Amino acid sequence: MRRVAPLGRGTVPVQDHVALAEIELCGELIIAASNAEDRLSLESIDEVLRVAEARTDTAGP
Repeated sequence: MRRVAPLGRGTVPVQDHVALAEIELCGELIIAASNAEDRLSLESIDEVLRVAEARTDTAGP
């Protein structure tokens, strides 16, 4: 569903970049789960969701 915010005479789409990123990650997780022969391990889930990358990015120099 696309959100729109009224602006003047018409409507302009408003993109929620965080929501779009969450939807993309959820899709990747669903694909990984459907391709797996068994349940995904927590490590596999972290890998799909790029948790280690996020921790590295926030750790800083």
